[in-house]
Amino acid sequence: MLKGFKEFIMRGNVVDLAVAVVIGAAFAAIVDTVVSSIITPLLNAAGGVESAGLGFHIISGQGDTFVDLSAIINAIVVFLITAAVVYLIFVVPMNRFQERRARGQEPEPEAPAEDVLLLQEIRDLLRARQGNV
Repeated sequence: MLKGFKEFIMRGNVVDLAVAVVIGAAFAAIVDTVVSSIITPLLNAAGGVESAGLGFHIISGQGDTFVDLSAIINAIVVFLITAAVVYLIFVVPMNRFQERRARGQEPEPEAPAEDVLLLQEIRDLLRARQGNV
């Protein structure tokens, strides 16, 4: 039972899914806070003193028509940082671990082709015939 569980856990797709869901979700909040505290103020500063941020109003003077480009850029930066951290901290070490495991294992020999089997049968028949003569 433990061996089966170990094989289940060590499958690449199960580990990838666990990394993507659990670690990505937990770390996204931290990255979002850091990026919102650093990147968004810089983008808002680039928008000018009178601006609510980097963006524009669809209808001038109505706050609910503001298209906030800084929030979109912020979301992209959060995604890229999260993806980079998950890749560097989890995916790269897991790939190296799987490569090390694969080095210790020899690939299974392939079954001989049909023509090779036929030639081996002919060889064996010739040997048997020579033994009878």
